[in-house]
Amino acid sequence: MKIIAIGRNYINHAKEMKSEVPKEPVFFMKPETALLTKNQPFYYPEFTKNLHYELEVVIKINRVGKHIPKEFAHRYYNEIALGIDFTARDVQANAKEKGLPWEKAKAFDHSAPISKFFDKADYKSINDLDFMLKKNDEVVQKGNTSDMIFPVDQLIAYVSQFITLKIGDLIFTGTPEGVGPVNVDDVLTAYLDGKEILSVPVK
Repeated sequence: MKIIAIGRNYINHAKEMKSEVPKEPVFFMKPETALLTKNQPFYYPEFTKNLHYELEVVIKINRVGKHIPKEFAHRYYNEIALGIDFTARDVQANAKEKGLPWEKAKAFDHSAPISKFFDKADYKSINDLDFMLKKNDEVVQKGNTSDMIFPVDQLIAYVSQFITLKIGDLIFTGTPEGVGPVNVDDVLTAYLDGKEILSVPVK
């Protein structure tokens, strides 16, 4: 199982990061050890002093595929979830300045808390999902998948040109604007179409 994470897939998030709006999907990888499930607490890593949350809609691949045409991409997933892409922003910035890879800022253990998965048929459309993150009861991120630069089916088609998708693979589809820092004793709570499905206490 692998985690494929999409970067800068919402225009306003790209702008808040002072990054170019991409002309094709940008992706990076996280290992399976990044997952944190069952609303377990997240322990603030000792190697960063500037940890950020990034809330994302996640899809789970349900069949093997390579060079998947966009029009058939919807057949390759039937479950969705919400996940948080924790990012050590100071570590990432330092790596970028030196022109180095920044996996250690994104792919560290438990950097991808994730909710339970739900049948996509229970929702009106993968392209019209409201999702929201609260930090200590304050709304910090709100998004809708209709605002994605590259919709889910396009992401699947694009990524599968380079990497064979296998059963159980996860795609984190990008975060909207509003990313920001977390601290010890914060609680992050995520909602999909108004229903709370994920809660992550930071220890």
